[in-house]
Amino acid sequence: ADASRPPLLLLHGTGGDENDLIDLGRLVAPGAALLSPRGKVLEGGSLRFFRRLAEGVFDEDDVRRRANELADFIDEARAAYGLPAPVALGFSNGANIAAATLLLRPEALAGAVLLRAMVPLSQPPVVDLAGKQVLILSGSMDSMIPAANAARLANLLQIAGSRVQHRTLPSGHGLSQADVTIARDFLQRTG
Repeated sequence: ADASRPPLLLLHGTGGDENDLIDLGRLVAPGAALLSPRGKVLEGGSLRFFRRLAEGVFDEDDVRRRANELADFIDEARAAYGLPAPVALGFSNGANIAAATLLLRPEALAGAVLLRAMVPLSQPPVVDLAGKQVLILSGSMDSMIPAANAARLANLLQIAGSRVQHRTLPSGHGLSQADVTIARDFLQRTG
């Protein structure tokens, strides 16, 4: 691994697993150490990082519990491998747990790339995210995430002190080459 690059914490979307974002991680941060946990919640046979009550409606108690579990995992991995705080690279459900971790345990992450994310908590705590850089990439044709929700997340993180870049791409919920290019450029500038 390239020790000059911050490690990436890869967080898959619903129905994925710990292998889904490995290639993406290698593309956007060549040589970076990669941590890639598997979501522990099973919903209709699909793995997730936290429970939801309905499409777009999160079980916020579970979000809080799972974000704290993820932060504890990060602490253990950092100690075991001698790593600095990672930058989260999350897609969909993985992006939402990354955002929740930033809001609940900000010390666990150095920053984040949130692909197709939405606000994870209706009443987020007041937190200081000064010095943390966050990239949010949304899709203009994403039927799962309302544009206003992604904009609210960007605003929420910015108010907390994070330097946020929010871009809306001409795509749906899936990822495109533009996501890869923009994420790679962001990580090169911030890493």
